[in-house]
Amino acid sequence: MKSTIIVFLSIVALLTSCIGQNSNQNKNRDQIILGDTVKALGSSIMVVYQDKKNVYWFGSWETGVYRYDGKTLVNYTTKHGLPNNRIDEIQEDEFGNIYFTSFYPKPTIIKFDGNRFTTLAPIPSNNWQLTSTDLWFKHTYDLENYIYRYDGTTLHKLQLPEPPNLPNPFGVYSIYKDIKGNIWFGTNPVGVCRYNGKSFDWITEEDVTEFRNEGANGVRSITEDKNGDFWFNTENRYSVYDSATINSTKFYTRHESIGGLDGKQNSNLNEYLSTVRDNDQNLWFVTYLDGVWKYDGTKITHYPIQENSKQIPLFSIHKDNNGDLWLGSHENGAYKYNGQTFEKFKP
Repeated sequence: MKSTIIVFLSIVALLTSCIGQNSNQNKNRDQIILGDTVKALGSSIMVVYQDKKNVYWFGSWETGVYRYDGKTLVNYTTKHGLPNNRIDEIQEDEFGNIYFTSFYPKPTIIKFDGNRFTTLAPIPSNNWQLTSTDLWFKHTYDLENYIYRYDGTTLHKLQLPEPPNLPNPFGVYSIYKDIKGNIWFGTNPVGVCRYNGKSFDWITEEDVTEFRNEGANGVRSITEDKNGDFWFNTENRYSVYDSATINSTKFYTRHESIGGLDGKQNSNLNEYLSTVRDNDQNLWFVTYLDGVWKYDGTKITHYPIQENSKQIPLFSIHKDNNGDLWLGSHENGAYKYNGQTFEKFKP
């Protein structure tokens, strides 16, 4: 009898211990990550993004990522779970999860569900698909023709096929989903590729394969204008069709466009880093050291971005849910357009 009681008590103690361990494990797994509440953004704010809940995210190359809900500014860094403090891109999935891409020291994609950061492990794959809910990520700026497709479960590491007439190693510098749902890849130095779910179609004209500074820029920006024509951060624009035209084997027509952003055909301002179309259908172009330029279809307007009479090195432009425009800069924080000029953002 005595031995039976001892065995019973031992089992109870063991079960209690297991329940306590499971409770602690669940608590740790569901623990909300609290960042540091700060009063100002860091100086390096390369990308700006607003999510579906109207929360702003600011990605830095030096100090991680910032979250701003209109009242509180919170900074997340490596001490809160980020693999490193460099953020190059920000995206959101259909469920409201936020994704951060960091290219250095190696390509890393981080998922943030509001509670914790998770680094996604890429799986080499040939599973090319085109669905409306997939997220697409660049691999790196290096000359490796890889990209990532995330279907919510698996991060597929895919190799983009080489263009038939330019079999060279290349890097994917930009990814863009058009209004028809096709995915475009801007590369350096072999041009632009469209994937429609079935085939890969390449544009390899000289303006998308030859760049200043030994190709330092590549095709970093892709957008569509109000007429449906495509702009690939060069002086030309392209009318694009679903398939080759009757009179040509090409699926596009290239048009001479505005030339340089300063309105000159022969200009050093014939490439730009980032572009967006605003709610009034104007195109806005961001250059590295020459400010921002707006094209309304007829006229080009210049917006210098300066601090103490010096040009601010810019990186990106973002249109938020209200149609307001934001700039990311290398060294001077973020800027917001107030209807007349871009002013430095202060929470």
